[in-house]
Amino acid sequence: MPVFTHSACLGHDTGAGHFERPQRLGAVIDALRNGFDDLDWREAPRATRGQLLRVHDASLLDAVLETRPTQQVELDPDTVLSPQSAEAALRAAGAGVAAVDAVMGGEASAAFCAVRPPGHHATSRAAMGFCLFNNVAVAAAHALERHGLARVAIADFDVHHGNGTQAIFEAEPRVHYVSSHQMPLYPDTGHAYERGVGNILNAPLPPGTGSRGFRIAWEEHLLPAIDAFGPQLLLVSAGFDAHWRDPLAQLQLDADDIAWITGELHRLAGKHASGRLVSTLEGGYDLQALRECSVAHVRALRGN
Repeated sequence: MPVFTHSACLGHDTGAGHFERPQRLGAVIDALRNGFDDLDWREAPRATRGQLLRVHDASLLDAVLETRPTQQVELDPDTVLSPQSAEAALRAAGAGVAAVDAVMGGEASAAFCAVRPPGHHATSRAAMGFCLFNNVAVAAAHALERHGLARVAIADFDVHHGNGTQAIFEAEPRVHYVSSHQMPLYPDTGHAYERGVGNILNAPLPPGTGSRGFRIAWEEHLLPAIDAFGPQLLLVSAGFDAHWRDPLAQLQLDADDIAWITGELHRLAGKHASGRLVSTLEGGYDLQALRECSVAHVRALRGN
């Protein structure tokens, strides 16, 4: 199974004390290298300007790519631009594009993008919530336009709602977005009544929900919605911050829950999309939880 990553993603320097730090990605890569000896490691290419403009306004591209800071610059209280951030953001978005091409070209059924900065909070016009470009949205738009797909599903189990992904596609019926997330919690979006054009389904969960409530939400609502949509490609925003160790949320899941939901998504990809599934790393801010969850996730993506 291919894993797309790039050393530039480690160069995105958010500053001392920031939760979204380079060590996050280092923990994921180390865990996967130690946990598997047969992964197909691939260098993530840069996303092109045209690929980014499918989902982002030119003003955001200019802010991220043309600022060229000599030190950390805050785009918002949570989101930092450093001298190496532009390259990291291009590689993080490009990983998803390359992974879509790989699975659509039959090189592999599933692929994982081990990248940072994360993406699902970035809207068409704004970087926010640690995110510069919306990596999964760039991948979805590429699948629609380059590969001519009519049905792409995005499953998001990050503990925070992917407000950017939802906003980008809420009027696009070819994309179906489903999300479980803690509420109340940043960014205070993702209510059950937010339905887009019938292509959005949110399952907000209270703090302390735990494994049983999480699995019920997916079994009774989110997985059946994906099944009914019948996607030709399934994309996953894989945030590991719903783990009980995570310092930013209180959903109280563990690595077994990540393995379970990944396995269920893998099953649906097999049923509807000839196994085609691309996952990209989103949140997760405890290093041990990141190690455990990334291994459980990739193991399940491989069908184990």
